[in-house]
Amino acid sequence: MEISEAGKDFPVIRKGGIIYLDSACQSLRPDSVIKAMIEYYEDLSSCGGRSVHGMASKVSVEMDETRERLASFFGTKDPDCYIFTKNCTEGLNTVARGLHFSSSDTVVTTDTEHNSNHVPWLLLSKETGIKRRFSKSSSEGEFNIEEFKKCMDRSVKLVSICHSGNVTGCVVPVKEVTEIAHDYGAEVLVDGSQAAPHMKVDLDKLDVEYYSLSVHKMLGPSGMGILYGKRECLNKLKPLCSGGGTVGTVTYDTAESAPIPDKFEAGLQNYSGIMGTKAAIEYIERIGMENITINDRALMKKILSETEDIKGLEVVGPKDNEKRCGVFSFNIKGMSPHDVAMMLDKADNIMIRSGMHCSHPFFLRENIDGSARASVYLYNTMEDVIRFSSALRKIAETFSH
Repeated sequence: MEISEAGKDFPVIRKGGIIYLDSACQSLRPDSVIKAMIEYYEDLSSCGGRSVHGMASKVSVEMDETRERLASFFGTKDPDCYIFTKNCTEGLNTVARGLHFSSSDTVVTTDTEHNSNHVPWLLLSKETGIKRRFSKSSSEGEFNIEEFKKCMDRSVKLVSICHSGNVTGCVVPVKEVTEIAHDYGAEVLVDGSQAAPHMKVDLDKLDVEYYSLSVHKMLGPSGMGILYGKRECLNKLKPLCSGGGTVGTVTYDTAESAPIPDKFEAGLQNYSGIMGTKAAIEYIERIGMENITINDRALMKKILSETEDIKGLEVVGPKDNEKRCGVFSFNIKGMSPHDVAMMLDKADNIMIRSGMHCSHPFFLRENIDGSARASVYLYNTMEDVIRFSSALRKIAETFSH
């Protein structure tokens, strides 16, 4: 499938009139994902992994096939290592709460993390006394491998980093980070919510212990995420939630844990979401991840060139499109980012995000109140970018000071 034709597969785009540039928050969904979810409710509306009647058995098969598709997509061989969560945040919290930390342990993150990969460690440090270290980035949010090395010693139990920043779009060299972490005996957890939709992620090559992502950012249903873990790591990890489905034999006094992945998936699951997840992965595979990456960079290059001379525009993050993974964060001097977003929406039906994007520490460090953020994906076109840039220029010329 040609990526230039992707827009026709998305009902919101087919209806016309809008430019959707908020995919870093949540992507749109193609017909095939919506169809897969409806198919569950119309044809298979029952539980997986419990009943043995025909409908339930088909749901169980769909769950297995989705894990197999995920394993193939992310370059690993064990489908059981993919846990269904409701989002990336739940996956990160599962690891934070599931590992056994002591007050002598240290957790290293970057200083540009999303709150989902900052707040759990902040709370855990107050509860258990674990130490925190922040790998310092540049003023533009670029990862510095030498600063990271300074954070490492034998007290570091876990390195928890974002693969790609949701404000600056800067990409962390995860493979290199992992090799360094392993040299010190530390494990690695990655927040892949912004990277997985936009670049090829080969988990076998990256060699990380854990990788969490939000499926709703990569064409999948709301309320669906994935936590990957190496089998030996998941076996030792304590579940975030327990109950039905997570156990084997239970007596009044004991509960035998079920094997992975079941031990992490308490209660009934989002079966329509799981079927939609498989459809989303299949759609991305038809487009081709390499084509998505190329398209992203071309759109980022066009945005940067079209907006570079706009009055009062200040880019948050690097100005090199090769260093921005699908997001363009900016401010217009003298204007609130919320005002910019509302004007684009009301006047031109252009939808972006505004605020601190759940990355408060970074903005506070840089003494910035927040930013507007336009984020692209496979259904966006050069015409979208030109329309966005033109509307932004009019706003700046009228209101910037």
